[in-house]
Amino acid sequence: MTISRRSLLGAAALGSGSILAAGSSAQAAPPQPVLPRAGVKAPRLVPGDRVRVVATAGIPDTRLARGIQILQSFGLVVETGAHLYDKYGYLAGTDEARLADLNAAFTDPGIKGVFAARGGYGTQRIIDGFDLRAVRRNPRVFVGFSDLTVLSGRLWQAARQVSFYGPMINWTDSRTGPVEIESLRAAIMTTDPIVLTPDPAEPSSLVTVAGTATGTLLGGNLTMLQTSIGTPDLPDLRGAILLFEDTDESPYSYDRMLTHLLRAGALRHIAGIAIGQFTNAPVTAGQWTAAQAVLDRVGALGVPVLGGLRIGHGNGQLTVPLGTTATIDVAAATLTVQAGVR
Repeated sequence: MTISRRSLLGAAALGSGSILAAGSSAQAAPPQPVLPRAGVKAPRLVPGDRVRVVATAGIPDTRLARGIQILQSFGLVVETGAHLYDKYGYLAGTDEARLADLNAAFTDPGIKGVFAARGGYGTQRIIDGFDLRAVRRNPRVFVGFSDLTVLSGRLWQAARQVSFYGPMINWTDSRTGPVEIESLRAAIMTTDPIVLTPDPAEPSSLVTVAGTATGTLLGGNLTMLQTSIGTPDLPDLRGAILLFEDTDESPYSYDRMLTHLLRAGALRHIAGIAIGQFTNAPVTAGQWTAAQAVLDRVGALGVPVLGGLRIGHGNGQLTVPLGTTATIDVAAATLTVQAGVR
């Protein structure tokens, strides 16, 4: 039986009840014009750079070798955290060990990039011990997603550092092939803008609201965004393009998480919404799909929404920077994101 991150976080499932119609609960005020905020970009990686793989959450497995091989194919010199292969329950080592590896990767002045080994759960347990002084002194590339949304949020909130929402090094070839490998390489080793278009095969492609908007691309995994409310990890989304995706969540879970963000005021002045993959969302005859539940929550916000992007836990996972300027053009069906490195 697969244990979802939601189960690990201990969230209670909703009881039976009617589904709210669009606009019937707390809604955001009309978005106010806010200029995109400039994120701090690390230098682009070049062949010969030292990078480090660390595990802040779940336990990596034999797939890690494939991810390391891919980084090496870019010409990077790959090092591993001292505790990368530790185990502590469902975590990749004790909190102290995982935090030590994370801080070592960000304080070593010779490390130019840090890559997450695996998601799952656990980064929240150690994030308050993260050494942000080193980040501010010497920004470097960071790549991770899912549970690592917490680290990307802290990097942005505390240091305005750009990060990358992209594959873990515990690599899954069945989900990520040559196109996705090149997407990762281009994001961290070139200064080219990134242009994404919706995949009509993605369930979230049905979530669209017409319009155009420009703002700082921020967000990540919806579960982790919702559980970051009230912590220093939730990005300030005023004037931002909110990106979110999730996996193994029911339609009512998307409803509940977005409703919580709405009621907390987190979406009050967003500029637009970009939606990644709804992976493994169950479909029940006669009930809303995940896409219908999400459209009910965000459709009345008065901002453009573009779904169907191959970002997240599904097949064809692409890499995008968080913390750079992005533009949604729903008519053109594009999300254009400025480079995350300099």
